Amino acid sequence: MANSLNTIDIKEIMELLPHRYPFLLVDRITDYELGKSIKGYKNITFNEPCFMGHFPGQPIFPGVMILEGLAQAAGVLGFKTMGNSDQLYLYAGIDKARFKRPVEPGDKLEYTVELIKERRGIWKFSGLATVDGKEVCSSEFMCAMRDM
Repeated sequence: MANSLNTIDIKEIMELLPHRYPFLLVDRITDYELGKSIKGYKNITFNEPCFMGHFPGQPIFPGVMILEGLAQAAGVLGFKTMGNSDQLYLYAGIDKARFKRPVEPGDKLEYTVELIKERRGIWKFSGLATVDGKEVCSSEFMCAMRDM
């Protein structure tokens, strides 16, 4: 099945991002506008390795992994915007991170990331993660480009 113009399937995501299981945290991109914004998601399943210890009997997807998923979505936007994937986007800072509710197995974790500005290889984004339209996490963060 061919992609519509503004969607990206897992095969292309894996061409753009260096992450692999169990740390690839974006399953699909549902929409993007080069140099502006991106939307995507990750389906949270009970099989996630983090649930063995976070927390047995009460599985909750770690907040730090939600933030990482937002950054990976931002990385896809950066690679699509810049037109190459010979670089890494690394976290340079996280500000204003807030967690509103837990993410559990069976949830569809949706990411919305908007580019605030880019200057000299430093990209600043705002990110929002939701489940069923309800906010679970928001933050501002910076990523820096680095040659691989």
